[in-house]
Amino acid sequence: MKYLADWIVVENTPLNVRYCLLRLRLNQELPEMQPGQFVQAKIENSPSTFLRRPISIHYVHRDKREIGLLVQIVGNGTQKLASLTVGEKLNLIYPIGKGFSIPKPDKTKQTLLLIGGGVGIAPLLFLGQTLKQQGFIPEFLLGARTRNDLLCLDDFAAVGAVYITTEDGSIGEKGFVSNHSVLSNTKADFIYTCGPKPMMMAVARYAKRHNIPCEVSLENTMACGIGACLCCVEKTVDGNTCVCTEGPVFNINELLWQI
Repeated sequence: MKYLADWIVVENTPLNVRYCLLRLRLNQELPEMQPGQFVQAKIENSPSTFLRRPISIHYVHRDKREIGLLVQIVGNGTQKLASLTVGEKLNLIYPIGKGFSIPKPDKTKQTLLLIGGGVGIAPLLFLGQTLKQQGFIPEFLLGARTRNDLLCLDDFAAVGAVYITTEDGSIGEKGFVSNHSVLSNTKADFIYTCGPKPMMMAVARYAKRHNIPCEVSLENTMACGIGACLCCVEKTVDGNTCVCTEGPVFNINELLWQI
């Protein structure tokens, strides 16, 4: 079920010149939300921005009736979001889409590896927190271009072990997440990933090669969020599918990627 409501900006924290973290509060009890779901944010007083902007749910504090949105500033719409001040309202449609699956509890220890790149790390914090609440011990593999592009590391470290890659080697291992040594040293039981499509495809190839179940959260361009505009269509084994309604999370076996 989707909801429409005004949320109050409790905090707007600039993380660097390209990202900010919005903390929003609702004046009523939160509905059920799944890691991997997203919201559609209305951009007020912006004549050039008439479509809502899709933003992944970064975290949920149910007792405080709060959510966090990690916003990448790429245009007029997201610049407007980044300029919101405490006390202002942000109208959201929420929660939208199909989220990540949560494994059934197992008597044996399971290694759940969450791999993110760029703003694709956003849904993985909520996922990691949820997995930890369910008794699992998630591990994170996060990639970025440089040290300065890595975000919210302390928040991830509070949930599970964090492994890092940077393209310039300024922190962690140099290279891409798909080449990190943890993939050679650890046999994951399940992999979740979100980030640039080439990165996710590389992770999917690794998972397929090692027979590891894997889910990806696609970041296709979304305009309407209800499957009407067809901007976010992805080719799947069942035909062309709208990511905003049937995703954004898919098992890699559903996708027609050349894995």
